[in-house]
Amino acid sequence: MSPVQTVRGPVADPGATLMHEHVFGLSPEILWNWPDIPEGWDLEERAREAAGKLNELKAAGIDTIVDLTVVGLGRYVPAVQRVAEQTDVHIVAATGLYTYDALPPYFGNRGPGTLFGGPDRLAEFFVRDITDGIGRTGVRAGMLKCATGRQGITPGVERVMRAVAEAHRATGVPITTHSESATRNGLDQQKLLAAEGVDLDRVVIGHAGDSTDLAYLEELIANGSYIGMDRFGIEFTSFEDRVATVAALCERGHAGRMVLSHDSYCFNDRFDPEVVRRRHPNYHLLHVSRDVLPALRERGVTEEQIHRMLVDNPRRILGGGS
Repeated sequence: MSPVQTVRGPVADPGATLMHEHVFGLSPEILWNWPDIPEGWDLEERAREAAGKLNELKAAGIDTIVDLTVVGLGRYVPAVQRVAEQTDVHIVAATGLYTYDALPPYFGNRGPGTLFGGPDRLAEFFVRDITDGIGRTGVRAGMLKCATGRQGITPGVERVMRAVAEAHRATGVPITTHSESATRNGLDQQKLLAAEGVDLDRVVIGHAGDSTDLAYLEELIANGSYIGMDRFGIEFTSFEDRVATVAALCERGHAGRMVLSHDSYCFNDRFDPEVVRRRHPNYHLLHVSRDVLPALRERGVTEEQIHRMLVDNPRRILGGGS
């Protein structure tokens, strides 16, 4: 197993890991131009808050989170570094680009077939984040990310996915996705990535846990990928359904292909925090440890299966071990 890259540097073993979380989700142009908004940004204050939440998570038995905040979600790694200095939780940074459709103009106006042409620099940027570090931080990304929404694989999304595949082939770094379970487009993601030469054993199909369709989930697994049961606390799929789906897949022998998480943020200026608390009161970093794991145990999921989902599977994905 290779060392796992984290914000503080490589670690030999990530331990118990939540595979799909976020530290900060920021809107730079809003914060630059209207800095007095109520959910305003003070780096040191927000870093202390985030570190406090991660320290609670550490006390609950979690050692590592994978921070899947990439370009398009307000990634700002210097702020995450300040958090990492104040917590013992390991943070794995990611690279990639988050869009459901068009690319940001910097990329959308460059590259083959665009208005002004020229080379497509997406893969170059992703590889640089992995091999040299993100910006001037020296923090090397340990995960690649791409996304599809209800629109499916649009031309812009296709460019991102092909660039992610190219960066994966060049570096060996694993890939995770944002998928839309309602349209079963994790299968489309697998098809495109496989056609680009990606070993699907190095791919996590994210947000698969939004689905209760066991046939769909088992097809994703049969194609070779891990599936992310990673939105616990977001109640458009109920807590009971999410837990029952994981338990059913464990009963069918698939614990070795699932990872658990929340897709939560320590701070996110895109949502009103009071509205989120009212509508999704369990949308926080401690929900899996405090509520999900006991519920899984009640449904017959064994400690060995929980260990696979929280420890063994993340270790294999991030470190490339068998």
